[in-house]
Amino acid sequence: MILKGSKFQLKVWKYLKKIPKGKVKTYKQVAISIKSPNSARAVANACAKNPYAPKIPCHRVIRSDGGLGGYSGRGGIKQKLKLLRSEKVAI
Repeated sequence: MILKGSKFQLKVWKYLKKIPKGKVKTYKQVAISIKSPNSARAVANACAKNPYAPKIPCHRVIRSDGGLGGYSGRGGIKQKLKLLRSEKVAI
């Protein structure tokens, strides 16, 4: 699959593919992992612009306070919750 997006979006999306099924990371944890520790909001924006959901699993990224955040895939936040539950994530 050839991904189309900005350099930053591609970096985020590539990292998201490494989050294992059944695990979640926060936007902040993703930002730190891609060496942009002050970019949690930009990570959230990159997730929001992800046209490849759920193949690129942005549903596995949540807010630091435990909130779900958003979901750009079809079905919105309800679908994000459904995907996480299907992966046995305790949400």
